[in-house]
Amino acid sequence: MQRRNFARAAVLLPFASSLYAQTAAAWPQRPVRFILSQPAGAGPDILARYLADHLGRMWNQPIVVENKPGGQNVIGAQAAARSPADGYTFYYATTAAMVTNAFTFKALPYDPVKDFVPVRLVGRSPFVIAAAGNFPVKDLAQAFALAKAKPGTVSIATEGPKTFSGMLADSVAAKAGVQLNHVPYTKAPEAIRDVIGGLVQLVCLPDAAVTAYIKSGQLKPLAVSTAQRQPDMPNVPALSETFPGFEYTGWNGVFAPAGTPADVVARLNRDMETVLRQPEVAQRLSQLGSLAEQKMSVAEFDVFMRGEHARWRDVVKTLGITAE
Repeated sequence: MQRRNFARAAVLLPFASSLYAQTAAAWPQRPVRFILSQPAGAGPDILARYLADHLGRMWNQPIVVENKPGGQNVIGAQAAARSPADGYTFYYATTAAMVTNAFTFKALPYDPVKDFVPVRLVGRSPFVIAAAGNFPVKDLAQAFALAKAKPGTVSIATEGPKTFSGMLADSVAAKAGVQLNHVPYTKAPEAIRDVIGGLVQLVCLPDAAVTAYIKSGQLKPLAVSTAQRQPDMPNVPALSETFPGFEYTGWNGVFAPAGTPADVVARLNRDMETVLRQPEVAQRLSQLGSLAEQKMSVAEFDVFMRGEHARWRDVVKTLGITAE
């Protein structure tokens, strides 16, 4: 009896593998949904819709982008985690939802590790520390010198102490041995307005949020958070030039609810790579403040995510941030 079962399994295994391959090849056969934690018009939303447009034309199937903002990404992430794992719903996520929330919330209604499967990193988003164009410092060193000479007088606009920009600002300040006063904002334009108006001295926000103000001269870039200088700002030092090994970039990527067929995950990864390797796509993402990740397998994205969790666990511990 056992020999017959083994023989039957040997016959069926190639058939099953062929069936899975056919499933991936036929997918998608109906519209696909991308859930976002950000509102329509926000940076991640613009990127997601641009990517969705390219993929939809490749598949001859539309991708519906569904915005579920609020609760510091919790609402959207929870909705995505509870979606059917049928290969037709994915979560277009950011660093906050999939990494930092795990260390700044005492409890989450979703588990970033157990509830999702990494599909593909889309791009990395540099952050910029900038000052008003007329602020009397020429670089970050002078800004820190002013903060040391006059403690408590230099403030920095961020999205909040426990957000990516807030923790980035605190990490830089800690390495420099200075104290910066946090001024939290929920909207980037309001933060930038107050910096330009002189109410706040510095701002730490994604590249995309400040680029137009830098080009107009209203903001003065002092540093970028990437390991190397950026092509669109070659004269702006990378933070690693002052603090060797320092690199903090936000990112956005696509995840699937746990249990999504592996062949569909692999297919989406390959199709996203085809899109992201197109020069015009990489150029457009750069204009939107995201550096396209042109090569990354599912396994490599999984390794990347493990590294991100380890890195941000250390950051939160070093900064003494208490989960709430």
